[in-house]
Amino acid sequence: MVQTESTQQKLMTNWRWWLCSLLFVATTVNYLDRQVLSLTYEEFIKPEFHWSDADYGTITSFFSIFYAIACLFAGKFVDWMGTKKGYIISIFVWSLGACLHAACGWATTSIVGADLIGPQGLQALEAGSNVTLAVATTSVYLFLLCRGILALGEAGNFPAAIKVVAEYYPKKDRAFATSIFNAGASVGALAAPLCIPVLAKNYGWEMAFIIIGALGFIWIFFWQFMYEKPENSKHVNAAELEYIHLDDNAEGEEVKAEPAKEEKAIPFLQCFKYKQTWSFITGKFFTDGVWWFFLFWAPSYFDNQFGAKASSPLGQGLIFTLYAIVTVVSIGGGYLPKVFVDKKGMEPYSGRMLAMLIFAFFPIAALFAQPLGIKLDTPWWPAILIGIAAAGHQAWSANLFSTIGDMFPKSTIASITGIGATAGGIGSMIIQKAAGNLFTYAEEQGSAFQFFGFEGKPAGYFIVFCFCGIAYLLAWVIMKGLVPKYKPIKA
Repeated sequence: MVQTESTQQKLMTNWRWWLCSLLFVATTVNYLDRQVLSLTYEEFIKPEFHWSDADYGTITSFFSIFYAIACLFAGKFVDWMGTKKGYIISIFVWSLGACLHAACGWATTSIVGADLIGPQGLQALEAGSNVTLAVATTSVYLFLLCRGILALGEAGNFPAAIKVVAEYYPKKDRAFATSIFNAGASVGALAAPLCIPVLAKNYGWEMAFIIIGALGFIWIFFWQFMYEKPENSKHVNAAELEYIHLDDNAEGEEVKAEPAKEEKAIPFLQCFKYKQTWSFITGKFFTDGVWWFFLFWAPSYFDNQFGAKASSPLGQGLIFTLYAIVTVVSIGGGYLPKVFVDKKGMEPYSGRMLAMLIFAFFPIAALFAQPLGIKLDTPWWPAILIGIAAAGHQAWSANLFSTIGDMFPKSTIASITGIGATAGGIGSMIIQKAAGNLFTYAEEQGSAFQFFGFEGKPAGYFIVFCFCGIAYLLAWVIMKGLVPKYKPIKA
């Protein structure tokens, strides 16, 4: 304690917070790049390439599963390359993938043949013709390639950012630093509807991908000159370095008093023998797809159901409102278990599971989005209710990740996290693909396709909203059945 107080009395540099700001910007750009496609799909890309919702579902489902699989290896890649080079390579790859989307139109024309397409361009092609089919198929494969590159690079963002926080902050400050850079996800989701549709409308959808994608290359310039390990950074003085290594110094004293035993990692395949692993897999599999569905399909939903194009002030306002609710409401996700533990005296796992049960009821709001929107003929209630459902996911997810730390040794947390990410990616792939096919089928069937009073595509939306509404409660019941009470695993 004496050492800490003396450190605080010195004039300490705060370079770690400048780096945290860079992590925040990187995460914001990460989410901006993800949303360019969803915010340009319905109004710009779909009519140009003659896509169906099934085509869009294929692309979004591929991104989900490829991103999840890449997450398994991203952490080890960053460790291998080092924080500086690993982060640069990750953001370079995803920025390149984002910009390459802009070339899909040109590449499609070149592959199909400009003479077959004609001088009027892709949009002028006759619907249902062989050339149109060739354009749709070719463009889908090209977008799949670009989404794959985007997913591969984006998978490195969080492992690299978390590694930077571990390098530059003592344990007591890491949660706060992480919450700051992670806020970039919400800020990116908020900023996207305000800038992406405007860029697409005024300069073309291709320029939206290029301009947003180029932000990553600008970030690399600052990262190259600003980041070094704290021991090597000319911007970190002795006082800040001492503060950064508070835990190391304390642990060094403890080691002298009583040597700690080296913690062994649980072998990868052995992880699947534990019910705790399958509990986490269940939580991710059933719920990750709900978040990705809202992220990828909300702009299309507001356009199809209410004519609110993403480039219109109404469309921008709806998406902004949705994610503003997510940002504000989800803040309580990590605080509620603290109340149960500190004030109610519950042990952490029980407090976390109770909080997750409460948040599992939030997505039920999605059940009322379609009925109220149609009955009152307004998109605002769906935006608000979907926002509440999505906020419930973020709060649920924050606690779900924490259950790993409750149950598993630190040496195995990364492995379990990767397993869960893959399970979530598989669940997301299924819901994205199923939703796309369902919407296409429902639209083709028209009034012949009915569900609870809705016909055609609105019926399809309501079916998916019903699943989104009950997914969390279903997941919680299975998780509770697998792990009814706190039972940690020892390596």
